[in-house]
Amino acid sequence: VSTQSTWDYQICTMGLLDKIKAIEEEVFRTQKNKHTEYHLGTLKAKVAKLRSQIIENEKAGYGVKGEGFDVEKYGNARVALIGFPSVGKSSLLNALTPAQSECAEYEFTTVTCVPGILYYNDAKIQLLDLPGIIEGASEGKGKGKQVIAVARSSDMIMMVLDAQKWEEEKVKLTAELEEVGIRLNKTKPDIVIRKLATGGVMVNSMAKLTKIDEKMVKSIMHEYKMHNVEVLFRGDYDVDDLIDVIEGNRRYVKCLYVYNKIDTISMEEVDFLAKLPRSVPISCKLSLGFDTLLKQIWENLGLIRIYTKKRGCAPKFLEPIILSADRNGTTIEAGLTQIHKTMVDDFKYAFVWGKSVKYSPQRCGLAHPLADEDVLQ
Repeated sequence: VSTQSTWDYQICTMGLLDKIKAIEEEVFRTQKNKHTEYHLGTLKAKVAKLRSQIIENEKAGYGVKGEGFDVEKYGNARVALIGFPSVGKSSLLNALTPAQSECAEYEFTTVTCVPGILYYNDAKIQLLDLPGIIEGASEGKGKGKQVIAVARSSDMIMMVLDAQKWEEEKVKLTAELEEVGIRLNKTKPDIVIRKLATGGVMVNSMAKLTKIDEKMVKSIMHEYKMHNVEVLFRGDYDVDDLIDVIEGNRRYVKCLYVYNKIDTISMEEVDFLAKLPRSVPISCKLSLGFDTLLKQIWENLGLIRIYTKKRGCAPKFLEPIILSADRNGTTIEAGLTQIHKTMVDDFKYAFVWGKSVKYSPQRCGLAHPLADEDVLQ
């Protein structure tokens, strides 16, 4: 019996998590070069399939449900605060909202999901203070599965990091989220897979492929038992992107990185953190950086305010309609639907004043994208 056959047999007799660990160890042991890249690609596909099985089992009710984590969605957007224990998530929630989440110097002060409402620019943004994540959270350690399930249902994740240990924490938290199919600050790969009656695996691309080749694509499709398909790449993507599209259960979530405790580092380090993408340095202890943080939350969520007016009357800049690019879009149709669903049926045209038009007022249709503080008649 060959060594490969023995290894395959051992994998078949293990539990899901053990299988994943064994395959990852095989990936680690395998030297990376041109001769092994196809084998490594197949191993990545095997791991992805096993992780998807775990997620599906949890959805079916085989996982343990967490008491205190089933918080109803409220407001115009939901933001989950994720981080290691004692990085200041509860202090941040208490500073930004009227909620009072328990704070202390010791770890694991928060043991359930604590909701709070942030009122900003006339919008209601739901913030969720989640228990601190520990390594192995994706495997269920320390209520990790419940925390990550809440993160999947959020419009944005605020990753709260200790300004002194941010590099290590950022890598570990990103890895834990990646393992359960959460992709941070990424868009869904534009890869189309179409089933065929016959003909095998056909690979086409609209851009030059530098990270994957036809042989690798066929190897991955064979692993997923997809023998007659057309795979169309509309961009330059790699093996992981192809696997994500095949699995189809990935969640692409925006992430804002918040570096707390900047009062413990130098000004040069604070300046460096402030220049990183989607990053805000703050200090809950000294109440520093909150104005910038609120502005970043608003901009990253893609929220806009729309005001309405009656014909012949001045607009009332009170109680705007809040639209979200991620939920229902920011078009006139989305705005009308929020007022009343039947308004779309009787719609002919609308007049718009504001930044989204070339001149004010401009006559627009349902598909017209609105901008923040536009006025609609």
